[in-house]
Amino acid sequence: MDQLWKESIYLQREELAIMLREPMAHLAELCLPAWSGRENLNEVIRSGYSGIPHCDFVYCLDPSGRQLSDNFGHGGFDLDHFGRDRSQRPYMKEAMPSWGFLLSDAYISLRGRRPSLTALQVVRKNGELIGYLGADFDLRNLPVTSRLYEEPGSWRQLKGDQAIRNTVFLQSRVESTMDKSFDLVMPVLEELIADRGVFQCMLHFSSSRVTIWTMDDPYRYRLLEQEALSDPDICLIFPSRPYPLNAEIPRGDIPKILSTMQSLRTSDQTFYLRTASINIFNGTISLTFSCDGSHYMSYVEFLMKGSSFWFGV
Repeated sequence: MDQLWKESIYLQREELAIMLREPMAHLAELCLPAWSGRENLNEVIRSGYSGIPHCDFVYCLDPSGRQLSDNFGHGGFDLDHFGRDRSQRPYMKEAMPSWGFLLSDAYISLRGRRPSLTALQVVRKNGELIGYLGADFDLRNLPVTSRLYEEPGSWRQLKGDQAIRNTVFLQSRVESTMDKSFDLVMPVLEELIADRGVFQCMLHFSSSRVTIWTMDDPYRYRLLEQEALSDPDICLIFPSRPYPLNAEIPRGDIPKILSTMQSLRTSDQTFYLRTASINIFNGTISLTFSCDGSHYMSYVEFLMKGSSFWFGV
């Protein structure tokens, strides 16, 4: 499986580490002369707090993970954390890099139950580890600098509910009202996608309904049940729209895709298509079969695969 989302995370973390490493090292150096006392450390982290961008709290720890200072944040000091043992928190269990700065993996915070991360800077005196400077960050306050990853176009197969897979040979397709009226439903769907601004639709064959998203109102879905799907008049309430030039799926392939989905629904009584979706902008087709296995692939690959691929016939 492609791991493009992991690459995006890596790039984002790299940018954050570059942004935080130097300010953390500078503040840790300022803390060194005050390391012996709570009040002195509090004063240093209070004055240096603004130098750590996007930070929620700053604090100091001894080598075992016990807190030597209070927490300091936007609202001032939080006195509840002095002496707190942080040794079992996720960021304290990660291996510290040799250069003495760690940007932890994200974790769920104890108090706010929010996705968070912590930066730790090693503090040394005469080459000996005497503790850490810690800074906590709420992920929603951190800037996103990397590009949002794109879904891979290669075929992916995901297994579904084990209970359904174990009983697949005990079931048989029951003809739905959509199955009985394919000749009416498919031209309506083709019209909606090709000429009426629908850019994504999900077909639920067994329950005879389709969920659609339109370019005119992309943040809301609409549910078309069988009565609407089998009535060509439904097309009148969606404004005519030119087929988008930046769509990955060519307009002429829409009927071929719908026809292939119809074939996968009816070709086998045991292994049959339950749901399917089309997105014309990312060019992806998704399929979920009676065994609850799901497939994601480009429309090109979908149209190239015949019945022998799916059913071995």
